[in-house]
Amino acid sequence: MPTRTDPLRIVLQVLLYLALYYLALISLATVFQWLGVYLLGLTAPILLAAALANSISLRIHHGYRLWDAGLWWRRASAVNLALGLAGGVAAACLVLAPPLVVGAARMEATPAEPGSWSGVLYLAIVLAIGAAGEELLFRGYGFQVLLGAIGPFATILPIGVVFALLHGANPHATAFGIVNTAGFGILFGYAYWRSRDLWLPIGLHFGWNITLPLFGVNLSGLTMKVTGHTMVWSVGKLWSGGEYGPEASVLTSVALVALWVFISKAPVSRQASPIEGPPAEDIVCESSRPLAS
Repeated sequence: MPTRTDPLRIVLQVLLYLALYYLALISLATVFQWLGVYLLGLTAPILLAAALANSISLRIHHGYRLWDAGLWWRRASAVNLALGLAGGVAAACLVLAPPLVVGAARMEATPAEPGSWSGVLYLAIVLAIGAAGEELLFRGYGFQVLLGAIGPFATILPIGVVFALLHGANPHATAFGIVNTAGFGILFGYAYWRSRDLWLPIGLHFGWNITLPLFGVNLSGLTMKVTGHTMVWSVGKLWSGGEYGPEASVLTSVALVALWVFISKAPVSRQASPIEGPPAEDIVCESSRPLAS
């Protein structure tokens, strides 16, 4: 466990973590670019680099393994993942279904780009890798060390903002979109704080990300046409989000509030974090014995 009264040690641990991630990412991105794998090459290097940075940091500072960053697989982990998936999918449907019902948007077929089940499966794999990679990076070792040293507010808020600012390089990014993305970053940090594992924020992240392309809308400025249909809006950018997608809309702002309430009230199974220390006495944690396969 990091020494909370030693700020220099905390800073050095976090800086080393970030340096390890950056070096690994540059190397892996080069390899995937050489292989010519475009879509998978956008997400796989992030996950692999984050896993490497977390694994090395945990080992050299604490003697722990990668799973101790919040990736243990227990019954509580399965519950948190399911809750996250349900919340992410429901929030996306809350944004996209009402406009279709009231006629503010409609679904149009795109014959030139027919959908396929194999395309949907490939996209799901890519987005799952991306969600896991971003959560492991932003809510992994560095986040958890800071959480234990300076507390939740001083950790969750600024890292959520950094999470959003890095999305500013995405195509068609807008100020409103970045604000909503900061809301997601803070929400995912809060989800980790409630559960003390990465499965809840991974589920939320992936559930949201996979639902938007299935409706035929852009995801953080990226177009992923896999269903053979596109959602066409008849209202302004304030509601549709424009080219960036619904994440730049006021509907997503409302969905973020609903998600916050859901996470605060959901029966989340809180676990013990070896990096931050044991949970409060009134929290019951499960044994580390994994589920039977």
